[in-house]
Amino acid sequence: MRKKIIALDGPAGAGKSSVSKMVAKRLNCTYLDTGAMYRAITYEALKRNISEEKEIVQMVENLNMDICAKEDTMHVFIEGEDITQYLRTSEVSSNVSRISAFQGVRNAMVKLQRKVAEKGNAVLDGRDIGTVVLPDADLKIFLTASVHTRALRRYKELKDTDTTLERIEEEIKRRDNLDMTRKISPLRKADDAILLDNSDLTLEETADKIISYWKKVSE
Repeated sequence: MRKKIIALDGPAGAGKSSVSKMVAKRLNCTYLDTGAMYRAITYEALKRNISEEKEIVQMVENLNMDICAKEDTMHVFIEGEDITQYLRTSEVSSNVSRISAFQGVRNAMVKLQRKVAEKGNAVLDGRDIGTVVLPDADLKIFLTASVHTRALRRYKELKDTDTTLERIEEEIKRRDNLDMTRKISPLRKADDAILLDNSDLTLEETADKIISYWKKVSE
């Protein structure tokens, strides 16, 4: 049976993680949330109160990070501690774009992501999977949605109780700008990726479309 490598890229709040989990489960693949890996680095930097690029890169190079990716679930461990529950806070969201733009951080993460993908039968989502991490992926999807739709989704999933929808919309606009204009691995649609706007689709409908695309490329 042919091994599957599916890459999903797109901006914050497009539903990449949720949709990727669904697709991975239905196709019996491993799911790798690369965004969670960058969030883990951001969380740890905030926890250690370090902000300079040199300090953060040095931390990453010496960090003991493990991921447990099985079908539709993924947990991130740092120094043996499961930190998954801390990755979606507003503080992490506000800092992840800046920290993930550091070259040393991206180099370390790309190596780990490719190592997982080498085993085949994997669905990876992030910002630069189809353009940098896995340019030869069997299927590339660029998943997006309107800013308002993305903000509403993020508002519903955030654990913080002191934020507002308007604040999240502004944060998403800021993150979009940072992700698309950074010099290293900017967010962009790969030339051979399928553009999928799911502003008016449920996550289940989005997963259905991606699976239909996969069936076409795997025929």
